Amino acid sequence: MNCPKCGTQLAEGSSFCSACGNRLGTACAPPYPGQPSDYSRAHGIHIDEDSRGQGRGYNYEVLHQPSFSLAVIKLQAEQSIQAEAGAMVSMSANVELQSQMKGGLFGAIKRAAGGESAFVSTFTSRGGPGEVTFAPGAPGDIAAIELSNQSFFVQSASYLAGDASLTVDTKWGGAKSFFGGEGLFVLLVQGQGLLLVSSFGAIHRKRLQAGDRYVVDTGHLVAWEGTTQYTLRKAAAGFFRSMMSGEGIVAEFTGPGELLIQTRNLAALAGLLKPFFPSQSGGGFNLGS
Repeated sequence: MNCPKCGTQLAEGSSFCSACGNRLGTACAPPYPGQPSDYSRAHGIHIDEDSRGQGRGYNYEVLHQPSFSLAVIKLQAEQSIQAEAGAMVSMSANVELQSQMKGGLFGAIKRAAGGESAFVSTFTSRGGPGEVTFAPGAPGDIAAIELSNQSFFVQSASYLAGDASLTVDTKWGGAKSFFGGEGLFVLLVQGQGLLLVSSFGAIHRKRLQAGDRYVVDTGHLVAWEGTTQYTLRKAAAGFFRSMMSGEGIVAEFTGPGELLIQTRNLAALAGLLKPFFPSQSGGGFNLGS
C-alpha cells in the first residue's frame, strides 16, 4: 500500500505514513461534518476529532478540553519541538531545553513588538523518547492543527507551540488594529507539521466558501487560513455608532478558507474585573458600591 498523500510505500496495516506523518484513511475524510469529501488536504484546518495524532518524530494528544486543555507531546530520541517561552508545564528529565533569540536581534525585536517573548524555547529529547506538556496561561482550549505545506495567520497571543520545521514570522496587522487597541501584529506560520494554538474559552470553527464574507471581532480571533482575504474596519458605520455599539475594530473575511474563533475575549473580561481591582489613589478595593 502507498500513502495517498506522498506516495511512500508502506507496510500493510499501517496507521500512519512513516515519511510524512499522514494518518492513513483520513486524507480524504471531512475534518468536520458538512465539509465536502473532495476537499483537498492542502486546504482547510485539519484537526483530528479525537485530539490525537502523529507526525515526524512525535505523537501528540490534547487532554482536558475545552476549559483547561493540556497538550502532551511524546518525542522520539533527538526530536525537537519549539514553543513560546513560559508555555511548558512539565517534561521528562532527559528533555533538554534551550532558549534563544530566533532570527537574531532583529527577529527578537519583531517578536517583542508583536506581543510575544523575544526568546523561543526548543525542547529536544536526548538519549531516548521523552515527553513535554504545554498549556496556555488562561483557561481555554488547544487546537492541534496539522499543516500540510499551508500558510496560517495566528493572533500572537494564541500561538503556543509547533514543529521545529515550521516558519513563524511576525507580520504587520494594519494601522487600524493599532488605533483600535486590538494588537498591532499577527503571526504568519508556514510549512508542514504540527501547530498548537490556544484560545480563551472554547474554539468555534467557521468555514467560508469562495466569495463568502464574514465579520469577527478581533478580540475573538485565534487563527485563519492564508487563503482568506481580510480587512480591518470599525464595527459600525461612523465613529459615534461604533463606540455606542460597544465594539471596536472588526475583521471582515472573504472566503474561501476556515477561521478559528474563541468564544471568550480576555480584554473584555479584564474590563469587567477592572472595577474590582485596587484603586491607584485610595489603595483599597473598589467594589463598585
